Amino acid sequence: MTPTLSVVVPALDEAPRVGPLLRALDADLGPGDEVLLVDGGSRDGTADRARALGLPRVRVLEAPRGRARQMNAGAAAARGDWLVFLHADGGLPRAALGAVRAAAEEWGYFALRLDAPGLAFRAVEAGINLRSRAFDTPSGDQALFVQRATFEALGGYPDVPLMEDLLLVDALRARGAPSRPAVRVTTSARRWRARGVARTVARMWALRAAFRLGAAPARLAARYPPSR
Repeated sequence: MTPTLSVVVPALDEAPRVGPLLRALDADLGPGDEVLLVDGGSRDGTADRARALGLPRVRVLEAPRGRARQMNAGAAAARGDWLVFLHADGGLPRAALGAVRAAAEEWGYFALRLDAPGLAFRAVEAGINLRSRAFDTPSGDQALFVQRATFEALGGYPDVPLMEDLLLVDALRARGAPSRPAVRVTTSARRWRARGVARTVARMWALRAAFRLGAAPARLAARYPPSR
């Protein structure tokens, strides 16, 4: 039997993006697949716009704000054999869903491509992909995917305001090596554009270093509030 997929998309104030994203995902779904858009209290009509699309395989849910809570709510409602967690400013190529179905491991992630031209953004991509490949420490931008039974056995994403993706990855790595399909997922370069490439890279590395040295996610989130 072909495995079925549930693509879980946490969203907050993403009204301009949800139409193109959900239409593209819906076009690539197979029989039994679904998309769950989980809105975290948007003030720009994100959820209403998603519902207005009328896509039968797209379900729109609401949950308390916070990526961990939103993704857990989506996973709890999911019916697929595999969960694919995609940020609302990202995108999956057609080959990505097929790669998930073919995965031999319990979990995995994709390489990253930023949606902006220029050598600076290619350097950022290369750094992220090198780090994640060398240490198997991908971020949520890389469309983590995991068997639903495994996700449930681990208790889902920890309920923290920041670093939920790294905590889940730590638990998954303890179970075994990931699948790393030769497919790249796209994510928006908006944070690098808004704050500057060098500043954003330095911020990300500082957050990861502080977390690995024992800083509590709540303390990090208070100091560096997540933008979404």
